[in-house]
Amino acid sequence: MPLQSLSLTEQNDLWLQNHVEEIGDYANKSELVNDLIKRARRAEVINKKSKRTEVSEFTEQSPQEILAEFKLLLLQINTSKFN
Repeated sequence: MPLQSLSLTEQNDLWLQNHVEEIGDYANKSELVNDLIKRARRAEVINKKSKRTEVSEFTEQSPQEILAEFKLLLLQINTSKFN
């Protein structure tokens, strides 16, 4: 995995550290930052799909089909496609 150096505001650094220490879901700040990026990418995919639908003003997909498509995208993101 590539090594990166990030500059964080003191407030963001404290938030990351507190989250790692208090929540305990992450071993370190790097794991948390990677998860936050993965979640942002997931949201980006969903938002792009939503925006395309808004621009076209209609969709031929049913709400169930849209939900199934989002779930499939999330599964792909959570496995390896975006890791």
